[in-house]
Amino acid sequence: MKQIFTTLLSIFLISTFLFAQTSTPPKREFRAAWVATVSNIDWPSNKNLTTTQQKAEAIAILDKHKQSNINAILLQVRPSCDAFYQGGLEPLSEYLVGVQGGNLSSYYDPLQFWIDEAHKRGMELHAWFNPYRSVVSSTSSVHSSHISKTQPSWNITYGASPYKLLDPGIPAVQNYSASVIIDVVRRFNIDGVHFDDYFYPYGGMTSQDSATYANYKGSFTVIGDWRRNNVNKFIAMVYDSIKAIKPWVKFGISPFGIWKSGTPTGVSGLSAYSDIFCDAVNWLQNKKVDYITPQMYWVVGGAQDYSKLMPWWNTQLNGRHLYSGNAVYRVATSANGGSDWPATEIQNQIELNRVGSRALGFVAFSSKSITNNWKGIQDSLRANQFKYPALPPAMSWLDNVAPLAPVNLTSTIANNAVQLQWQKPGSASDNDTAHYFAVYRALAPDTINVNNIKQIITITASDTTRYIDNTVVNGSSYSYLVTAFDKLSNESATTARISLTVTGVEEEVISPKSFALEQNFPNPFNPVTTIQYTLPKTDYTLLKVYDLLGREIATLAEGEIEAGTHTYQFSGANLASGVYLYRIISGNFVQTKKMILQK
Repeated sequence: MKQIFTTLLSIFLISTFLFAQTSTPPKREFRAAWVATVSNIDWPSNKNLTTTQQKAEAIAILDKHKQSNINAILLQVRPSCDAFYQGGLEPLSEYLVGVQGGNLSSYYDPLQFWIDEAHKRGMELHAWFNPYRSVVSSTSSVHSSHISKTQPSWNITYGASPYKLLDPGIPAVQNYSASVIIDVVRRFNIDGVHFDDYFYPYGGMTSQDSATYANYKGSFTVIGDWRRNNVNKFIAMVYDSIKAIKPWVKFGISPFGIWKSGTPTGVSGLSAYSDIFCDAVNWLQNKKVDYITPQMYWVVGGAQDYSKLMPWWNTQLNGRHLYSGNAVYRVATSANGGSDWPATEIQNQIELNRVGSRALGFVAFSSKSITNNWKGIQDSLRANQFKYPALPPAMSWLDNVAPLAPVNLTSTIANNAVQLQWQKPGSASDNDTAHYFAVYRALAPDTINVNNIKQIITITASDTTRYIDNTVVNGSSYSYLVTAFDKLSNESATTARISLTVTGVEEEVISPKSFALEQNFPNPFNPVTTIQYTLPKTDYTLLKVYDLLGREIATLAEGEIEAGTHTYQFSGANLASGVYLYRIISGNFVQTKKMILQK
């Protein structure tokens, strides 16, 4: 009977996620991407970029993820006992400056830059640390101040590379790595600390730490139990230290996706518990993490069945959050380092997460897997699973005090657009205040429902107290409200609602006659159409596509665009038939036109 029930449950789950295109996303969902810096996987693209080029690449990455409604970045700031930030205890990374250097005072601070740019976009920034990895390969350029040079006895060497990591069994090593992390927590306005799963090596341990075991084993008689305890002690130390300094900073870990081979039933493979000595269940039982992100880098079905692993992790949480770690890179072809998965595999995994709210978030490995848009995965997520902005889940055990609501919400109508303005509230009873704002909108006759994700039209940064809605349709009536969120995503009460009707001349051109936005052709179209516009001078220009509710569908052009005639193709392959709007803003020139997708 149990087997029959399991089979029926699997059929139900599969039938559910096969309809991924029709589901409504939750209002709260952690949507993140790992930005890997080791070996220049994601950023910077190579170690010889100028600082200007590095910053431009970072902004491009953040902008693309913001357009995909991703709300958090996990930035690798310590790939191998080195630093992607200034003034720390370790040298600047070779992946940043070419050859590892000490603290180059003339260099900018990459971590602070990422924090500032992420927060401008209403996104969280979690600092991702590799706890013990020391040297990646024999080709690594290691500075004289690197820990592998200053404390060679702390390093374990293994593999053909050779690969080095700090010995997790040495108490001084645990204290050193913890001090590196806490230094960043103290000095930077990060939203979270994140670990990957490199504690003991995947290549296996033989006798490399036998002397360490002899010196520090205490009452342990089984070396595997002692190794697990070393990891558990270190995690508890880091968690407690973070909360003592900044209780609001989240702590999350991304362990290997299989805790023990055979758990749950039918799953087999490497065991994190016995092969790399990581006991994530212990961390959850003792509440030494705020979220867990197991690397479940497999498909639905087979010996590492995602549809079995993810629900099992959900049963171990002990009140903490589960954010799935998903192998988006495997969508790529083998030539690009992937496994040639269909893009729908990732979409279906997200849909499985949402059944019963088992996983409250999704983390993609890695960033470029989405921004490279392999097999259209970025387009598919934007059109479906991540179509609407989402807010990170609140963590009541860290903070359950809501911020005060924004005040003095006002509106004006000009140039066929609605400008909202409000004032930032004061501090709540916990001395926290607004860190970002959500703007809701409803098109009459609908009313605003703050639980309806489809009505969130933007999430702003904390220093933004105005929003221009230039997607309204002349003659239509709208309602708006704005709420505030604190640094742990608690939402305020609502402001007073504003209702208004947009009046003016529809598709009025407020510009010199030398500007032009042409009617798309063909129109109606299926699924591709051409949009053309002319600029008399170089200026910052936006060309975007919206649906009739004003939800952004695509950005076709953004940035300083030269004078002249420009042509873009727009594909509605992932959209339903209907009327869509395309709008250009260039200086004072604003124009909107309609187009019809007819499938």
